Amino acid sequence: MKIKVGFGFDVHKLEKGTDLWLGGIQIPSELGAVGHSDADVLIHSICDALLGASNLRDIGFHFPDTDEAYKDIDSKVLLSKVVNLVRENEYVINNIDVTVSLEQPKISDYIPSMKKVLSKTMGIPEMDISIKATTTEKLGFTGRKEGVAAYCVALVKKN
Repeated sequence: MKIKVGFGFDVHKLEKGTDLWLGGIQIPSELGAVGHSDADVLIHSICDALLGASNLRDIGFHFPDTDEAYKDIDSKVLLSKVVNLVRENEYVINNIDVTVSLEQPKISDYIPSMKKVLSKTMGIPEMDISIKATTTEKLGFTGRKEGVAAYCVALVKKN
């Protein structure tokens, strides 16, 4: 059995008047993420980690922000496509570990809902999905509430 790990990272600017999507659910917030798609940094980091672990390049290669087909797309659709690519290459997702860096709002109460949505989208048990949240103690662009970032590690297996 071959075991591989991938790392994903994504960041989006925060602005008033836009929605905040994290882990496939909308989070009530004064500030929302701006992007070509729904700007769900959590899902985008998972996509990149899975693609990296499977040696399939990155999310921008598969879903470029220059393609109008992906304008305002639900990131769960992108994640489903990535999971299919991973499986087509004969990999099985073992587990996902994500950290979201965001000063506000606090997202801890939303994590169980995110895990449910992601479990359904990826077809893996909730127990194999870890989501954590942190702040940067008011330092940097996330600390100044200018943006949101997510980091992900994914482990895949191939028989």
